[in-house]
Amino acid sequence: MTLKPVHIIGGGLAGSEAAWQLAQAGVPVTLHEMRPDRATAAHKTGQLAELVCSNSFRSDDAETNAVGVLHAEMRRLDSLVMRAADANQVPAGGALAVDRDGFSAAVTAALERHPLITLERGEVTVPPADWDSVIIATGPLTSPDLAATIAKLTGEQQLAFFDAIAPIVHRESIDLDQAWFQSRYDKAGPGGSGADYINCPLTREQYDAFVDALIAGDKTEFHDWEAATPYFDGCLPIEVMAERGHETLRHGPMKPFGLTNPHAPERKPYAVVQLRQDNKLGTLFNMVGFQTKLKYGEQVRIFRTIPGLQNAEFARLGGLHRNTFLNSPKLLDESLRLKANPCWRFAGQITGCEGYVESAAIGGLAARFAAAERRGEALVAPPPTTAHGALLAHITGGHIETIDAGPSSFQPMNVNFGLFPPITEPLVIDRAGGKLSRGKAKGLARKRALSGRALADLDRWLGATQADAAE
Repeated sequence: MTLKPVHIIGGGLAGSEAAWQLAQAGVPVTLHEMRPDRATAAHKTGQLAELVCSNSFRSDDAETNAVGVLHAEMRRLDSLVMRAADANQVPAGGALAVDRDGFSAAVTAALERHPLITLERGEVTVPPADWDSVIIATGPLTSPDLAATIAKLTGEQQLAFFDAIAPIVHRESIDLDQAWFQSRYDKAGPGGSGADYINCPLTREQYDAFVDALIAGDKTEFHDWEAATPYFDGCLPIEVMAERGHETLRHGPMKPFGLTNPHAPERKPYAVVQLRQDNKLGTLFNMVGFQTKLKYGEQVRIFRTIPGLQNAEFARLGGLHRNTFLNSPKLLDESLRLKANPCWRFAGQITGCEGYVESAAIGGLAARFAAAERRGEALVAPPPTTAHGALLAHITGGHIETIDAGPSSFQPMNVNFGLFPPITEPLVIDRAGGKLSRGKAKGLARKRALSGRALADLDRWLGATQADAAE
């Protein structure tokens, strides 16, 4: 039987993952990507799954971190995004970080050579009426014309927030007579050695001067229509964090804990700026947590006051772009279909999830729903005890009881254990011979229990869906 293609609009992480999952399920796909014919404010290339912010997929710890659990689930679901990430990883302590160009090239190549995927370049502003199955995965930078089409159909104003990009520094311009390599608490992660970050130490006087400069620095001006747009708390510009309190940064991205300066081991730094490897060659390092809306000249001036970066050469300076997302609990059903037009599904950041892997995971789920629908099969959503199910529940119903309060009741969310149903069974608490406090040991036990349950429930769900498909 020849199946009609599913049309996917948007070739970011969500759209790329959706195309892969559909094609792997035997469903033909037409993937529409407007780049390079039409650029965005943040993208630099025409590659699929281009990473525009950090190169980190965050923690790969599948035992005590919800993001790591999501990684593990995606690998079990044959995720192209995770396959490409694993093949292009660079050292990053306990995190999974990638060579961004190698990653995007790997995703693009896999999709271009798949026999069931047709890639079409060019903007889609109004999906044609004869497209009976569409996944819109245009992300936070949805083009204004397509956004207007969606708003007209739903009668809803899209929600919006600002997202910021961190600068990238040439490795050879960093002074290692002042900076040093070390991961926090010497933790080694996937592909890492335990000494994967470049650390730049600041004294209290240097930190105070740096914070004052951030607050006083000349910043990007907003357009009138952008003025009321809030920030997403998970990706705040560093100067906005500084404005929230003088000590905020040294308890956030500039915390000195778990680090010892080998150049002066007797003197603890008051604050530390960390840089993480950004490409496989190790020639580029990004400034961790340094998303910014400072103007370019101010970034160079202020960031070069950081010890070790006084001669820094920047491969890319930071920037700011406007993100959009739907009021999903009100607009989407449990399988990510638009209630006003069930032929359309949404996936990725536009649904109100936040983060690379979260976007790709929702893209994968949208594809699985669309594939089952195309084949005339029923597909039960993954249990809410899984990372995938917890994200889906947040997007499609996590705020349904308060939705009448207006758009502000629904906000973007990274995957986290707070989205998982609580553990009801007794916890197995191990205090590691008394080295851990009871509170910390209990917290670790809870996370391990949530992680173990998630992966076990995902395996059962996946086994059931594969059995149903075989019948």
